[in-house]
Amino acid sequence: MQKLTNKEEEIMQILWKLKKAFVKEIQAEITEDQPHYNTLSTIVRNLEEKGFVAHNAFGNTHQYYPTVTLEAYSKKYMKTAIDNYFNSSYKNMVSFFAKEEKISADELREILAMIENPKDNK
Repeated sequence: MQKLTNKEEEIMQILWKLKKAFVKEIQAEITEDQPHYNTLSTIVRNLEEKGFVAHNAFGNTHQYYPTVTLEAYSKKYMKTAIDNYFNSSYKNMVSFFAKEEKISADELREILAMIENPKDNK
C-alpha cells in the first residue's frame, strides 16, 4: 500500500464518509481549494489505479467506492508516522501530545484503563 498525497487523502476521507459517490458529490464535499471537476476526476482515477477505489458504471458516469478501509490505511500509516517521528516509541508519541497539551490526564487514564483491561475494549 503506497502513501497517498494530501489531496488523495482528502478525497479518500470523503469516500470513507460517503461510502460511494460520483465525482460531483465528492466535489461538493470539498470546502477549501475545490479542484476543477476534470482535475478531481483525474485524482479519483489515479486512486483507482493505485487500488484504493473502484467504480460502478452507470452509462458514461462512474460511482466510486473505497476498496481500502480507513482502518487499514490508518494502521499502516500511523505505524509509519510513529516509526519516523517518535523513534518507534508509543511512549514518545503520547509524551509529545502531553507536552503539547493535546491530551488530558483523563484521556491518559482512559488509555491506561484500555491497556490494563484489553478484553473490555472489544
